[in-house]
Amino acid sequence: MGRTGLTAPPAEDRLAEPADLPDRSGLAEAAFRAELRAFLREHHPGPTPSERSVRLAFLRAWQATLTELGWVAPGWPRRWGGMGLPAALQAIYHREMALGRAPVPPTNAVGIVGPAVLRDGTDAQRERYLRPMLRADELWCQGFSEPEAGSDLAALRTRAVLDGEARDGVYRVTGRKIWSTNAPVAHRMLLLARTGTPESRSRGITCLVVDMSAPGVRVRPLRDMTGATVFAEVSLDDVVVPAADRIGAHDGGWRCARVTLGHERSTSLTAAALRYQRVVGDLVDLARRRGATGDPAVRQELARAVTGARLLELNGARVLGRVLGGRDPGPVSSVNRLQHAEFEQWLHELAVRLLGADGLLDAADPRLGTDGRWVRGFLRTRGSTIGAGTSEMQRNTIAEKVLGLPTDREES
Repeated sequence: MGRTGLTAPPAEDRLAEPADLPDRSGLAEAAFRAELRAFLREHHPGPTPSERSVRLAFLRAWQATLTELGWVAPGWPRRWGGMGLPAALQAIYHREMALGRAPVPPTNAVGIVGPAVLRDGTDAQRERYLRPMLRADELWCQGFSEPEAGSDLAALRTRAVLDGEARDGVYRVTGRKIWSTNAPVAHRMLLLARTGTPESRSRGITCLVVDMSAPGVRVRPLRDMTGATVFAEVSLDDVVVPAADRIGAHDGGWRCARVTLGHERSTSLTAAALRYQRVVGDLVDLARRRGATGDPAVRQELARAVTGARLLELNGARVLGRVLGGRDPGPVSSVNRLQHAEFEQWLHELAVRLLGADGLLDAADPRLGTDGRWVRGFLRTRGSTIGAGTSEMQRNTIAEKVLGLPTDREES
């Protein structure tokens, strides 16, 4: 099974080039905020549809609008279609998008895959991949986790054998990936494969771009607790990948993995933390509508939610500052990831308690109306402490790399 038949929104006859778009990087903070708010008032597409296929087309169209009008990828260089904003304006961008309830991107490619291509790709690869990625003309997924190598990523077994020269040859890839988010709709996969010996661990991994429609690629959607099929298992049977589609050096894929995971735990989580400022406001509104705010215990929990969201934002800003300064997010990003995962689980548990008996209803039950989002979020966040590295792995990283405690595992 390949990707679905959904098509990207059509591009204009002539796409706006970065040089054609306004350069907002030098604006004063107040002027930038005012311009962004005016853009959202004029172009906001409305609430995001809940039905999966309609939702995806809606989000892709919104992403294309952002790209064509120059309001996408605030941290990317302008040369490659981003806004090239300084840190202060990036923070305003994410906050205003969150408070304005702007739809989120259809995949996390711009925040996770894009930085790896920008940092380790060639100019030819950037020309080929980045523009369609920004517009969501091409959707991406990651091929990292495997059935027997999830949290221990350096133990992955998917094999890529180089046939020919490292520059002009091809890789033949065989193996399996699992829990690949958005793989059922993706056009391309950023894949990590073993090119060294099994004992080489992180020193023998190569990063490749795989065409999801290539012969030998099979996608099996996996249904989650919410009923959605966002995840998939991907089988690769002697899939041919040109060496020109390698990101970085042969056996140098661990660097690419660190870039993507670092950004997943920093820039994307920082944006999510800012969204949770709004989500907590919605939670307080839920408590009011349910007549629960007269309970001192509930008020205490709501105060904890407000404080937790603020701490998420502050810790995210600390990690984001490292990224924007050109430094590796480092092990502190594991603090951010762990904090975010446990907070969003706890927040949705509180929401379901506020719903009372209604929390037992199906998220789509009409009696819940828009409050079905809390039930859906409760189910979705059960996996928060597993995805992007389990909480146990995050604690190990924090213990060893932040606190300096001894390790009994081989360094990777």
